[in-house]
Amino acid sequence: MSATRNGHANGGDNGDSVPAPISKRFADIPSAIDIPVQGDQEDEAVEIDLEDLVDDPTELCTLFENEQAARTYWMTVSLAYAKQKKIDHAIEMLNRGGNAMQDNNPKEKLSIITCLCWMYLWKSREAPRVLPDGDVQTEAKTKDFYLQLATSSLNDASRINPAFPPLFLARGVLQLLKASLQTPSKNPGVGREGDRAGHEKDKADLLKSALKAFDQASKVSQGKNMLASLGRARALFGLGNYKESLEVYQSVLRKMPDLVDPDPRIGIGCCLWQLRYKDDAKQAWERSLEINPESKAANILLGLYYLDASSRVPTNSPEFIRLYKKAMNEYTQKSFKIDKNQPLTCATFASYFLSTKNLAYVDSLANKAIQFTDVNAIASDGWYLLARKEHYSGNYDIAADYYRRADEARGGLDRGYLPAKFGVAQLSVLNNDLGEAKLRLEKIIQSSSKNERNYEAMILLGTLYAEEVFANQYVTPKEDKSAEMRKAIEYLEHARTAWKDPKKNLAPDSAILLNLARLYESDHPDKALECLLQVEQLELDQIPPSEHPTDTEDESALRNALRKNLPPQLLNNIGCFYSQAEKHDLASQMFEAALSSCMRISEKGEDTDTDSLVTTISFNLGRSYESQGLTDEAVDVYEKLLIRHNNYIDAKARLAYIKLRKNPNKEGPDAVAQLQQENSTDLEVRALYGWYLGRVSSRKRSGNVNEDPELRHYKHTLQHHDKHDRYALIGMGNLYMMAAREMRRDTEQEKQKRSAGYTRAVEFFDKALQLDPKNAHAAQGIAIALVEDRKDYKSALPIFLKVRETIKDPNVYINIGHIYAELRQFSKAIESYETALSKEGKQDDPGILACLGRTWLNRGRHERNLDAYKNALHFAREALRVSPDQIHFKFNVAFVQVQQVQYIINVAETQRTLAQLEEASEGLEAAIVALDEIATHPQPPYPKADLEQRANMARNTQRKQLARQIEQQKEYEEKNKEKLAAALEQRQAEMKRRQEERQKALDQERERQEKIRKEREEIAARDRELAEQREKEDMERMQADMTTDSETGAKVSRKGKAKARGKAKPKGRSRKKQEADDDESEEERQPKKKRKLATKKESNTKYKSAEIVVDSSDDDDALDRADQAIEHHRTPASDADDVSRADENENRMDVDNAAGQDEEEEEEVTTTRASARSGRRGRVLDDSDEDENEAGGSAEVEGNEGSGADDGEAGAGAADTSMADAADDDEEE
Repeated sequence: MSATRNGHANGGDNGDSVPAPISKRFADIPSAIDIPVQGDQEDEAVEIDLEDLVDDPTELCTLFENEQAARTYWMTVSLAYAKQKKIDHAIEMLNRGGNAMQDNNPKEKLSIITCLCWMYLWKSREAPRVLPDGDVQTEAKTKDFYLQLATSSLNDASRINPAFPPLFLARGVLQLLKASLQTPSKNPGVGREGDRAGHEKDKADLLKSALKAFDQASKVSQGKNMLASLGRARALFGLGNYKESLEVYQSVLRKMPDLVDPDPRIGIGCCLWQLRYKDDAKQAWERSLEINPESKAANILLGLYYLDASSRVPTNSPEFIRLYKKAMNEYTQKSFKIDKNQPLTCATFASYFLSTKNLAYVDSLANKAIQFTDVNAIASDGWYLLARKEHYSGNYDIAADYYRRADEARGGLDRGYLPAKFGVAQLSVLNNDLGEAKLRLEKIIQSSSKNERNYEAMILLGTLYAEEVFANQYVTPKEDKSAEMRKAIEYLEHARTAWKDPKKNLAPDSAILLNLARLYESDHPDKALECLLQVEQLELDQIPPSEHPTDTEDESALRNALRKNLPPQLLNNIGCFYSQAEKHDLASQMFEAALSSCMRISEKGEDTDTDSLVTTISFNLGRSYESQGLTDEAVDVYEKLLIRHNNYIDAKARLAYIKLRKNPNKEGPDAVAQLQQENSTDLEVRALYGWYLGRVSSRKRSGNVNEDPELRHYKHTLQHHDKHDRYALIGMGNLYMMAAREMRRDTEQEKQKRSAGYTRAVEFFDKALQLDPKNAHAAQGIAIALVEDRKDYKSALPIFLKVRETIKDPNVYINIGHIYAELRQFSKAIESYETALSKEGKQDDPGILACLGRTWLNRGRHERNLDAYKNALHFAREALRVSPDQIHFKFNVAFVQVQQVQYIINVAETQRTLAQLEEASEGLEAAIVALDEIATHPQPPYPKADLEQRANMARNTQRKQLARQIEQQKEYEEKNKEKLAAALEQRQAEMKRRQEERQKALDQERERQEKIRKEREEIAARDRELAEQREKEDMERMQADMTTDSETGAKVSRKGKAKARGKAKPKGRSRKKQEADDDESEEERQPKKKRKLATKKESNTKYKSAEIVVDSSDDDDALDRADQAIEHHRTPASDADDVSRADENENRMDVDNAAGQDEEEEEEVTTTRASARSGRRGRVLDDSDEDENEAGGSAEVEGNEGSGADDGEAGAGAADTSMADAADDDEEE
């Protein structure tokens, strides 16, 4: 490109002023012309001022006809009219001139007909593509009309002389214009694959024909016809061969740096833009605008560059405003002033007016863009703008038609225009045709690549699926919408992920996050909370600094202060999720902030119903206070609520519950009873009263479950109030299950009656699950029935594991521990019991401690581990410590002590110690005393005879056995004392030696690492010294090579000065040779790694280069690889300014020529290589884990009484905490 570089304009010296190139179009048209006329004198002539021609050329035509003027006069005057842009007059002159020469030699008419063809081509460029709607003027002509006339004229000229050189150029331009008018589909309904393929083939054929014509024109002119080269570049651009097109444009600019009309810099910029070198394209267009400030193409293209740049920054940033204003005010507006019919400018301005909702201007400008463009993409933009205008206006049918036209103008169906397709999908949503909308959006998403996903379509489609899921929550019966939920989450999460990529420039959308929060609410509350917190942050970021409190510096305090400016609904939802996650302090903060927000809304007088919000949020705050144990604060909140709404039953129920907790004997029961009398039809109140009846009557239940007051209450609820009340159903199931658990099972008839009771309970649980498939309390009831009735541990375990995720109750973990213990998975059972023990209110629960003791005992028996026996004894003593009045806990301690003695007397002498035996003896004596005391208890846990038998066996048999084992152990240890001491000493020495070896190895490794570190530091320091020394030597060598120029006094290179002097010799070397020598001198001063390339020979042709631009994908071309290495740090921007001084035999796409070379000359280049090239979740229980015939603890599984209400507690059944049957088989050993 002939751009100014380093202060030099096209090679001019410093200080020289080189005028900007000007257009040479019509440069040979004189200002006046003398027409010879017949008269008295031979040289008599009429002078015609060509700069002030008459508006009607009829008189001139008559004059020329009468005087039989020569062809040149006719063409000169016609071109003068064309110069003044009076094309119609020029065409009239040419037609009259052609008719006047009918009798002359046909070759005389050839130039006139050819010129007439060019005038028709000119008119085609200015004519509308389609006539305006409703225009019936016969004078209006379209582009196609003038192209037909141009084709006719071209054919006439070809009949005279088909080899006439200007005809090749005219034929190429004609084919280019015809190709640009090719539409993807002639008929509105046509859009089949074959039609599109045919359109593409027809267009490609026309472009190839144009390319052939331009090649012929260039060949005839021996490569001197630059317009033919420009035509070739334009045809290559149309075919999508942007690299080769760029090369041709650059070649033209090198040969004619002063060519400005047409300006190859425009083409260079367009090619660079298509090749993703947008900044380099901007430089080319800026240079074009610098040369020709009135260039409408350069102005609008620069405007589009800055519009594109503004699209990559946030719309609320100052940078966006700057870029957008520069695009519209500085460039697009200027282009519109130059030519109000320029299609691209009209479409750009129409887009601006559409964004400002100035729809009247949109209509006129978009129609202009459609009428006058010969580019399908611009016509598509025009139709799209009209469609958006009608879309905004509510004219959906018209908008749909315009969207279709915009899509078809770019190919339709699988190709087409995605914004137009998206617009049609939006219209389908507005018309409530959601199925059609989803189908269209799915196609849009499928057609887009992974790197260029259409996130707008994903957001809309995800929202449609989300709304479908939300609507299903309020219908009965509910459908399975899991697939729709999965798709909604997938699409919305894709858009959410894209926000993190700064290159996509997508701003976070609160609506997407709110939809995701609703989708995650049931199954993933943690993710829902995350989405809501992100929405909160977005809202906080939008609060202007002027509203920030000035007296708050702490970040958390500032955040709490700013929350009053957020929507109270958002804060309330966040608080609910915090409360669900048992983070009640954070929940209280959110509820308090939500109330402050409601107060702010009320003070501002905004049209929002804050009373309902305040009521709901206040109740939530009270529940949060309750969860934190702040009962007084909760009571205060509920009482204030009742002052506002004295019929608020939920608040009354909570107050009654609190009173029942504080005063369970008088005031509490009275409050609950009064609440039941006043609101006997409210299901929540009835649930609370049912729970209260269960707590009161639990200690005096009769053997007949049908007489239980709690069951009669639930039955009354189901019969007279709501037969689908889930709390009542689960409550009845729990009561039937507890009754079945207490039934005797000695006979087969009793077992069947007991099983029928469990079946009845399961029926109620199953009914509740039918009404609510996610009811964890009902599922837990079924799992308990499976264990207690059928001993089906494997089926019950997965249910408990799922229930554990929902019910935050320790009894769930206790039940899981029971199952693991029965499955002999003792480690998991112990883990579950310990988890339950860690829950709030269960730290010293004697039942859990007893279960842990029993499990450790069974584990010790199973694994034959003395430590497990000790753990069992520890937990049995802890349970007795917590509940010393429970006689069965005292029995458990004695039982474990007896079992420990039974185990240790069978252990080999080498695996036990005398101290352990003595400790077991002490435990045995304590167990004998305890068993005697338990046998005399009024209510012993086992028959008195059995207890006395166990005590006698321990007193007689086990005591003697243990005494013998103690004596044997004493003899063994005394006999092997020296061996044991030596073994102990040897073991200690071995451990000491290993420790020393380990420490030595660590010290050696530390020393090795330190040595390596020092060596690396020395190498780095040496490298720095060498680099500094080399840099110093290079500077000294460069200074020594410089001398003072005698003419300018400036420091110059000695070799450069010598070469400058050598230019004066008559047979001096060429400029290319000198540049090569300059490069050699640079290489001498800076030694580099070099590699020789293959010799490149220049063509002998004077005007036409024989070198070929090789595609960069050819891995086998060594020359191409070398060129890539040479230009590794170059971009088209750095090359664009060197076009005017580059060698015309350049064989790289880049413009400048780093160093010319003569024939047979070898070039040495610095090679730079890249590091590498790219080429083309419950465990499935094994039956082996079970041993049904082996004696073990048969513990009852915990029950869940009255579960299902917010304030209900899952009551545990009477768990068997005895360890007496844990080792019945062992007694036989």
